[in-house]
Amino acid sequence: MYNARMRKFLKGLAGLIVLVLLPLCVGCARGRDVQKDLRIVETRTGWYDVGIVDGKNKIVPSIAFRLHNISNDEISRIQVNAIFHQVNETDVWGEHYAQAIGSDGVAANENSQEIVLRGNLGYTSPDQSRAQMLADHRFVDVKVEIFGKSGSKPWVKMGEFPIERKLLTMSGAPASAPAAAPAPSPAPGG
Repeated sequence: MYNARMRKFLKGLAGLIVLVLLPLCVGCARGRDVQKDLRIVETRTGWYDVGIVDGKNKIVPSIAFRLHNISNDEISRIQVNAIFHQVNETDVWGEHYAQAIGSDGVAANENSQEIVLRGNLGYTSPDQSRAQMLADHRFVDVKVEIFGKSGSKPWVKMGEFPIERKLLTMSGAPASAPAAAPAPSPAPGG
C-alpha cells in the first residue's frame, strides 16, 4: 500500500517538475538570430602592447566594439568569438571567446558594454620597440572575423575587420608615440 502510494506520488511529482521546467528549457534553447537582432558598432582595432614577455616586447591584435540591439525586444546571453588571420592566410592565427551580453541583457535600440577581444598570438622582438615592429617591412597585417551565437543556435559571422597598424596602450587607446625607424624583423609567435 505504502509503495503504491509513494510511486503514484513520485510519478505525479516528476510530471509536475517536467511541466514547470520544460518551458524554461525551451526558452533557453530557442536563442535569437544575432545577424538579424544585433549590429557591431563603435569598432576600434589596433595592436595591444602586452609588455615584455620572456624578455621580448610583445604586441597582439585587438578589437573593441559594442553590440547594438536593433530588435524590438531585450536581448541577453550572447556569445562572441574573434578569429584572427594573417592577411591572405586561411590558418587561424589566434582567437578569443567571450560572453558579450550576459543575463542582464540589452534593451531594444541600446548598445552593450564595450567588448574587447585580443588574439593570443602576436609579434615579439628582443631589440625592436613596439612601434618599430609595426613599421617593419616584413610585418604581416591581420584581420579579425567576429562570430556570434545565442542559445543553441549555430555560430554566425557578424563581421570582418582589418586590424589597423597602430599601437594601443593598456587602456586600449591609441599610443601617442611616433613610429621609429624599422630594425630587424619581428618574429611571429608568442
